[in-house]
Amino acid sequence: MTVNTVSTKSVQYSLDVIKEEATRLVHKGVVSRQQPIYTLCQYIPAREWAWVECELEKCNYLLRDRIADLMGREEWEND
Repeated sequence: MTVNTVSTKSVQYSLDVIKEEATRLVHKGVVSRQQPIYTLCQYIPAREWAWVECELEKCNYLLRDRIADLMGREEWEND
């Protein structure tokens, strides 16, 4: 008898990983800095979103805060 098992690997998101993902999505033009953080849930697997919410809450971010707040200050070079 063969038993097939499905491995469900859950990723725990650190604040740095969340910030990197937000920055990547903004630079690609997929989301805007002015959109609320909860917009990111469209780009993170639903089963992993709970980890993201917990990490954001732990770091005092609200889902209604702007993505720009999450990204922090960015350095720009003069052209």
